[in-house]
Amino acid sequence: MTEFLNVGKIVNTQGIKGEVRVISVTDFVEDRYKKGTQLYLFQDDKEPVPLIINSYRKHKNFDVISFKDYGNINDVEKFRDGILKVRIEDTQPLGENEFYYHEIIGSTVFDENGQELGKIKEILSPGANDVWVVQRTGKKDVLLPYIESVIKKIDTVNKRVDVEIPEGLIDDED
Repeated sequence: MTEFLNVGKIVNTQGIKGEVRVISVTDFVEDRYKKGTQLYLFQDDKEPVPLIINSYRKHKNFDVISFKDYGNINDVEKFRDGILKVRIEDTQPLGENEFYYHEIIGSTVFDENGQELGKIKEILSPGANDVWVVQRTGKKDVLLPYIESVIKKIDTVNKRVDVEIPEGLIDDED
């Protein structure tokens, strides 16, 4: 079975010429929305719809794209709230110390003493560096900055992350 990764969500139409506004969740916007690239539209329980990118441009905080053979607002209005995805085999190879979110999410985190801290449930991108949200049993989540001094070792094959917790990062008083 083919696996897919999220690229973005269609949030609205743009103009009358079949363009849609997308809030993207990809670091590879230029590659994902390059003319001729194939993405898949997922909506509710429907079969995925293959779509070919016809054009791409940036507008304010949105990526605005159009699809081949969908040149009118009436053709794309039904795509609203759909999720655009790429087949996992169509993803780009990454450099050293670069990872796809799906490789990190679900990993078990161990502190410098080898104690299990919890599992990574989400990755936030608030600014300068990503923040990994670690869900712990019966305790508040821990927010780990993705920086060299904290994230020591990542093993994507075994879904294990070894970290060094700076003093004051975990507040278990609450």
